[in-house]
Amino acid sequence: MDFTFKKSERISSQLVIDKLFGGGNTAMSVFPLRAIYMTEPSCEATVPVRVLVSVPKKRFKHAVDRNRMKRQVREAYRLNKHELCNLAEEKGLLVSIAFICITDEPVETSKVEKSVKKILAKIADKILLQG
Repeated sequence: MDFTFKKSERISSQLVIDKLFGGGNTAMSVFPLRAIYMTEPSCEATVPVRVLVSVPKKRFKHAVDRNRMKRQVREAYRLNKHELCNLAEEKGLLVSIAFICITDEPVETSKVEKSVKKILAKIADKILLQG
C-alpha cells in the first residue's frame, strides 16, 4: 500500500481539466467539499486516479487559509485513496476527480477527512454499479 501523493497523481493538463468541467460528469457534495469526477477507459496510465484540488479565492481571501485547506484535502486523499485506486486498476479505468471547497470558514482536518472518505466511497460505489 503506497501512501504517497506524487506529481503524476495530480491533474495538470488543461485539456483534462476542460473535459472534467465540460459536461457529462458526475458531481456530488459532502460538506465542506464538492467533487466532480469522470471515468474513462485506461490507456497505459501510470496511475489509475488523478486529483485536482481547488479552493476559490472568493471563499478564502487569504492565501494562508487557501493553502491550509488544500493541504488538508490532499492529506485526507493521500491517506484514503487506496480503495478507489485498487478498484479503478481492477476495472481498467482512469478516474479524474476535482475537489472544490464550498465553505467560507476554516474547517477541522477531521471533518475534511470524513468528507473525502465519503466522496471516495460514493465514487467507488458508482464505479461498481457501472459494471
